[in-house]
Amino acid sequence: MRDLKVTLVQSMLHWEDAAANRTMFVGRLAELKGATDLVVLPEMFTTGFTMNTVLAETMDGPTVQWMKEQAASIEAAIYGSMIITEGGKTFNRGLFITPDGSVQNYDKRHLFRFAKETDHFAPGSERVVVEWRGWRILLQICFDLRFPVFARNRGDYDAALYVANWPEVRSYPWSQLLIARAIENQCYVVGVNRVGMDGKSIHYSGDSLVVEPKGQLLATCTPKNECVTTCTLDGAALNDFREKFPVGMEADDFELRV
Repeated sequence: MRDLKVTLVQSMLHWEDAAANRTMFVGRLAELKGATDLVVLPEMFTTGFTMNTVLAETMDGPTVQWMKEQAASIEAAIYGSMIITEGGKTFNRGLFITPDGSVQNYDKRHLFRFAKETDHFAPGSERVVVEWRGWRILLQICFDLRFPVFARNRGDYDAALYVANWPEVRSYPWSQLLIARAIENQCYVVGVNRVGMDGKSIHYSGDSLVVEPKGQLLATCTPKNECVTTCTLDGAALNDFREKFPVGMEADDFELRV
């Protein structure tokens, strides 16, 4: 398995203004051509964490098209979530888009009831692992981080991506849970969170990071600051660690019901 370069984009977000956010991210992505394999944006990167489903787009709307254009331009995959309407339902949908225009979806399974996300969005029902440049990648969104059973590695992924609008007041659980997911699943974990204040006066400190399978930090973003940083996930090191320390052989069997 070859190495994989991953870029974290920790950014403020223009509240409920998709066009302004797309324009902003163009500048952040433009310099990444040929320098990365995968770019990770925050949760609801076009709007901030709003329950205003009037802002929902369709899968043939402007943001999906924009993501396809950007992925092709920088020759890398892009992952982030946004509000999507489909089949009469509205989802907080993670979109993994590759340079050839391929689109793979993950609908957020664990909705954040405390912000009434359960009142406005439909939960996803499928656990999604995508393949990209020889890597198997689990797609997750924000509150999913608190549910380890859903993310349990069944020998089917090498890295997990968590995109978030995770408030500053709970920043410590954010970082510690990301480390826990990496250790318990023997995988790389990438967590990308936003910074700044949203339209509901909630503050976000970012704290975006990449964790390697033993729990060490490979990359971090300075809290409360915008940041674009790239690090390399070592495929050979991951395989070697799993072969020498195959903890999954003692894992308990379970059945996931959704």
